[in-house]
Amino acid sequence: MPPLSPAAQDVCERRTVLVTGGSGGIGRALCLAFAHAGYWVGVHYFRQRPAGEETLALLSRAGGQGALYQADIRSSHEVRAMLDAIRAQRGRLDTLLCNAGIASKHLVVNCPEEAWQQIIDTNLTGTYRCMTAAVNDMMAQGGGAILVIGSFAGLQGTHGQAAYAASKAGLIGLVKTAAREWGRHNIRVNLVCPGWQQTSMAGDSFPTGERLDDHVLGRVSNLADVSRTMCQLAQLSDMSGQVWNLDSRIL
Repeated sequence: MPPLSPAAQDVCERRTVLVTGGSGGIGRALCLAFAHAGYWVGVHYFRQRPAGEETLALLSRAGGQGALYQADIRSSHEVRAMLDAIRAQRGRLDTLLCNAGIASKHLVVNCPEEAWQQIIDTNLTGTYRCMTAAVNDMMAQGGGAILVIGSFAGLQGTHGQAAYAASKAGLIGLVKTAAREWGRHNIRVNLVCPGWQQTSMAGDSFPTGERLDDHVLGRVSNLADVSRTMCQLAQLSDMSGQVWNLDSRIL
C-alpha cells in the first residue's frame, strides 16, 4: 500500500473508525483501506494480540494512525469499556465497522446448542452490543456511519452452516430496523456481504473450480477491491438501510 498523501494524513486528525475483528483477514484489509482513506483506525481484537499489533504496524508503515483495543464482544461491559476508551482518546467515533464474527459446521438437525448460542451471541448479539454502545456518541456529535459485515449465507442459507446463516440473516433485520430508528439522527446503517475470502474462517470451505458455478464471473471477489468499496460506502452521506452484495452471485 502506498504512503498516505498529506491531505489524507490531515483527515486523520478528524475522522475515526473502529474496526471490530481487525486483527486479520477481512478486518485487516478494512483497517488498511480506511487508514489509506485518511481515517484514524481503532483496531479491535479479542484473543489475537500479536495479529492486532501486526495490523497496527502495517498502518504505521503506510503513514496511518491508530491504536489497539481488546474486548470480547460477547460482554456488554467490555464493549462499553472499549467505546469509552475510544471516546477518551479521540473524542468522537465517525464510523463503526462491525466485522468480528465466528463460524462452525453443523447441520440444522445436529447443531449443538452450545455452538448455536456462541455463534448467535458473537455474530448477532455482539454486533448489537457494539452498535448500541456507539450510537449515543454518534447522536451527540450529529451523526455517523455503521457498516455491518453480512454474508450471502444470511441471504439464502448455506448447507451445514445453520447457526452462522441464522446469525447473518438476523443482522439484516437489525440493520434495517436501526436504520429506520436512527435515520433522524443522521446515523447511516448498512450491511455489506464481502463474498468468499481466503481467510482462516473460510478454511477448507473456500470454493474453487466447479464450486464457483454460482458466481456468474466464475471467481470470488478481490479483497482489496472489497475493502476499498466498503470504505467508500461508509462515506456515502445519503445511503442507509441497504444490503450490498460484493461478488457475482445472483439471488
